[in-house]
Amino acid sequence: MISLTEEKIKIMNYMDKLSPLRDYFIEKNEYYYKDLVKFLRFNIPRGSNILEIGCGTGYLLASLMPARGVGIDISSGMLEIARSKYKNLEFIHMDVEDITLNEKFDFIIISDTVGYFEDVQKAFQELQKVSTPDTRIIITYHNFLWQPLLSMAEILGLKMNPEKLNWLNIDDIANLLSLANFDIIKKGRRFICPKFIPGISDFLNRYIGPLPFFNNFCLTGYVIAKPSVLNQPDNDLYSVSIVIPARNEKGNIENAVKRIPEMGSHREIIFVEGNSTDETLGEIKRVCEKYGHEMDIKYTVQDGTGKGDAVRKGFSMATGDIFMILDADLTVPPEDLPKFYNAISTGKGEYINGSRLVYPVEKEAMRTLNMIGNVVFSLMFTWLLEQRLKDTLCGTKVISRKNYEKLIAGRKYFGEFDPFGDFDLIFGSAKLNLKFVEVPIRYKARKYGTTNISRFKHGWLLLKMVFFAMNKIKFI
Repeated sequence: MISLTEEKIKIMNYMDKLSPLRDYFIEKNEYYYKDLVKFLRFNIPRGSNILEIGCGTGYLLASLMPARGVGIDISSGMLEIARSKYKNLEFIHMDVEDITLNEKFDFIIISDTVGYFEDVQKAFQELQKVSTPDTRIIITYHNFLWQPLLSMAEILGLKMNPEKLNWLNIDDIANLLSLANFDIIKKGRRFICPKFIPGISDFLNRYIGPLPFFNNFCLTGYVIAKPSVLNQPDNDLYSVSIVIPARNEKGNIENAVKRIPEMGSHREIIFVEGNSTDETLGEIKRVCEKYGHEMDIKYTVQDGTGKGDAVRKGFSMATGDIFMILDADLTVPPEDLPKFYNAISTGKGEYINGSRLVYPVEKEAMRTLNMIGNVVFSLMFTWLLEQRLKDTLCGTKVISRKNYEKLIAGRKYFGEFDPFGDFDLIFGSAKLNLKFVEVPIRYKARKYGTTNISRFKHGWLLLKMVFFAMNKIKFI
């Protein structure tokens, strides 16, 4: 038997009273709940282990098709209905402010329930008991601006009307999560038209609601968070694989090997040669033979074309715990790679991206038009991904093997769309809700060869990437 305060007992009794009508109201507001399920399915792969806080009659939890699904609620009436409907799920009478479960979950959902918590910070702190460092907390709630309309809907009998103990906005929830030792991955709003109007509501919700200004008036707010993890710096904690795509970079190969610092418990260097015309392959073979006795260095020749194909082939060969990309032009100094290692190994981030746009760039390293393009694309992708990304095109990117394997498992959602290799990682990491961190680097002018990038041809491809991302990530 759980111990409840007077306020919670009022909520529990009222929820018990409403429990026979819960599924009726879900059916009555089917359009809203279908969108909620769509949003959660986008963020939660089928077959995950899921805990739902305030599960009610189990509709949301069952809709996500978990491998292991547990729902907790303080309403015995709601739980009785849930148990009768979904025999494959477990439903437990429990207060979120006193969680006694002895297992961990991949995802924890709190959907439209925060308003009924008496001590929100205590509730969030209790989530640590059932979280791993990789757990994602997904919270949805109603935008405060909708309160008058929602109150009217309750009066008209269009929605349930239990009295809430609080009404928090997006910044309140983010702050309380931070106090409970969680990192905010992203926060935002969606769903501007909660009632189905043929030919209108779908268009408004998909294409108008995500736009700046209009987004402020969307009904559903959400916050996605993860437990804060901060390891002590330890250079021997993880092994590292550094993949170097190389096409017509003969003059940079030996320098790359000589300049990459030792880091991690083991360092592996993998060259992926891109069918060059300047004897790059021969140089790679020579360097591998010269240095192979003193370090782990290997090479392969890519089967397809483009940097994206090269990165995927290199990562398929990699054996390290952490995967890194280093462009063979060495415009990102190899000496900066330990900064990336430290950022991921200490838990500061899960997807680490270099940024060339913080420090002044070396003369001739980046043309003015390229700089302008990078800034524009930075603003666009920050809006699209809902995480700060100042420099999408810096070639140096880092991700753990564990998260890259998750990215591969979900790659069919995006398909083989990326000739650069950058956006496969960026979009995949965003969909996994990995925490992005950028490491500023000093961008250098190349010493050998010419760039393989065409400003206008590849600029057009980048624009296509933006529209691709809009339809796959933003306009959903």
